[in-house]
Amino acid sequence: MLALSLAIQPFGDDVGVKAYYSALVAEFLTQNENDILAVLTMEHHHTLEESQREAWLRQIEILRQSLVDRHASKIYLEFFIPRMGKRVDALLLTEGIAFVIEFKVGAKTYDKYALDQAEDYALDLKNFHEGSHNVPIIPVLVATAALAAGNSEPIFSADQVACPLKVNANGLGELLEEITTKSNYTPIQIERWESTGYRPTPTIIEAARVLYQGHSVEDISRSDAGALNLQETAAGVDEIVSRARQQNFKAICFVTGVPGSGKTLAGLNIATQRSLEYHDEHAVFLSGNDPLVNVLRTALNRDKAKRKGEKNAREVEQFIQNIRHFRDEALKSQDPTSEKVVVFDESQRAWTRDQLAKFMEQKRGRANFQHSEPEFLIGVMNRHKDWCVIVCLIGGGQEINTGEAGMSEWIEALSNHFPDWQCFVSPQIALPEYGLQKTVESFLASPRTHSDRRLHLAVSMRSFRAEKLSDFVAHVLDGDLDAAKSAYQSIQTNYPIYLTRNLADARKWLKARARGTERYGIVASSGAQRLRPEGIYIKAKVDPACWFLNSSEDVRSSSHLEEVASEFDVQGLELDWAAVGWDGDFYYSNAHWNTRSFKGTKWQSVKDANRKLYLKNAYRVILTRARQGMVIFVPWGNAADDTRLPVFYDGTYQFLRACGIPDLNPDAI
Repeated sequence: MLALSLAIQPFGDDVGVKAYYSALVAEFLTQNENDILAVLTMEHHHTLEESQREAWLRQIEILRQSLVDRHASKIYLEFFIPRMGKRVDALLLTEGIAFVIEFKVGAKTYDKYALDQAEDYALDLKNFHEGSHNVPIIPVLVATAALAAGNSEPIFSADQVACPLKVNANGLGELLEEITTKSNYTPIQIERWESTGYRPTPTIIEAARVLYQGHSVEDISRSDAGALNLQETAAGVDEIVSRARQQNFKAICFVTGVPGSGKTLAGLNIATQRSLEYHDEHAVFLSGNDPLVNVLRTALNRDKAKRKGEKNAREVEQFIQNIRHFRDEALKSQDPTSEKVVVFDESQRAWTRDQLAKFMEQKRGRANFQHSEPEFLIGVMNRHKDWCVIVCLIGGGQEINTGEAGMSEWIEALSNHFPDWQCFVSPQIALPEYGLQKTVESFLASPRTHSDRRLHLAVSMRSFRAEKLSDFVAHVLDGDLDAAKSAYQSIQTNYPIYLTRNLADARKWLKARARGTERYGIVASSGAQRLRPEGIYIKAKVDPACWFLNSSEDVRSSSHLEEVASEFDVQGLELDWAAVGWDGDFYYSNAHWNTRSFKGTKWQSVKDANRKLYLKNAYRVILTRARQGMVIFVPWGNAADDTRLPVFYDGTYQFLRACGIPDLNPDAI
């Protein structure tokens, strides 16, 4: 019998953590290395390459040499990081400290990407593993063939995560000894530490990568009862799809959710899981959001390349499609599509009949097109003679462009043209932000409409440090000072928000806050054209894939802090830290928000109710992009420039300050 213990709890289960192998160091030191290797191989579940086998053996050898006097400590090999779908080479709990150890066997240099990798793992453990919230964590990069680095003094941030330390194969034991000899931390209760929940909140890019590799939403998402019920929503939709398949009926599901609640994650999970379980359904994820489609496709293809061509680009393109491409293919033939399940992200942004008719005439040469986008999409799926399901992911108050229909167009299409479809809805669609006040009562009263509470995602997951950020932003944009102040008090401890009137200070703050490969960047409304003198040129088009995926060394990257993204570039995606530029297109004066558009050389008031809503929602989008914190830049303006008068900015700054947001102190960055 092997004298070892394995932690094999499911990734997202609150009862524990998971590693290929775990044991007390006393056991680890006495076991035969081939027995340990056998356990690692058994848990790997993939073809084991010789290079991986040799790397494991070398890591075991180095750890044995380095841990000879740490018998009561515990070692974990290939410790899972659920949110990222990756594994830490070794995790050591000793003397009240968690050491996150990343090996680069044969490496002669301490590469930045490897240091970032170790730091990312440490931050993930700190942020998402409950047992590690109050434990000091030290990431260590072991470049086995490098020269001695000579850095053994950990430098901790406020959250007790140290900057990564560098060491070669011969120095690991000495480094551990030097640090633990000087430390006086509370011992870690290992069984309790192991049993506490791992509650990850992945970015949508991370989620897409992991889901596409075959994991489920349970593997990468939080499962605590107090957070959102992503798993329950996924199960609810899956149940509806299975019923439609078995009983041969056509159904449409409306899944609602607050900003950042995981609607896109839920949609990706539905599409991937149905594709894995039922190949004949050809489940597809559709979005009219070009940047989102571009970024996700690029991320999956890059990930595929790293995994040596496991999937091809054609498969990625079939799985994630732009709604316009899906529509164009459907126009070529009246035959049923191969897809039986389609997930339509941001369905509230589907086009009205007038907008689609205009596009079809100008861009496709088809005059007199008589369908709205919802009507046409339902009609395409209605070609199936037996069954099909459309899953609409709906965000309230997120229409940001001319011709976006909201929920009303879907209800009108179903009521007027598709009486046989079964409708499954979140009860929250009756709320004002979904724009159905005139039609919702009769729609909900219909015998074919079925209300299901599981179809609503109630808590923001994007900002894992402040679940109520969306509430705070909503109160600010509604001009409700008292409610905004109250909401801010509930988030200020865990989610830093600062005001500054100096863009250089905002950039400095972003760089100081971000660690590892955390992403940061500058965002602004597409109407913020008079921030250009301040260094924010919103009309310069960004490449979303480069902006969201490339490293800070790339001038096109968000983290290089040169290119600025608008609400159109970032909706549905997220950053860790953001600087939000606030211009005179939406400014506070005389106790209310004023909406304007910059045309030619001057500002013009916006009177149209829809355009005013789009502008308000643009700020809603950019103010809810950051997962961990943001700084809001409100310029001083210039009394000598009629387009940038101080009055356009001072009222906004004063209102935000009255909401409780403090000024950024440049000396404290």
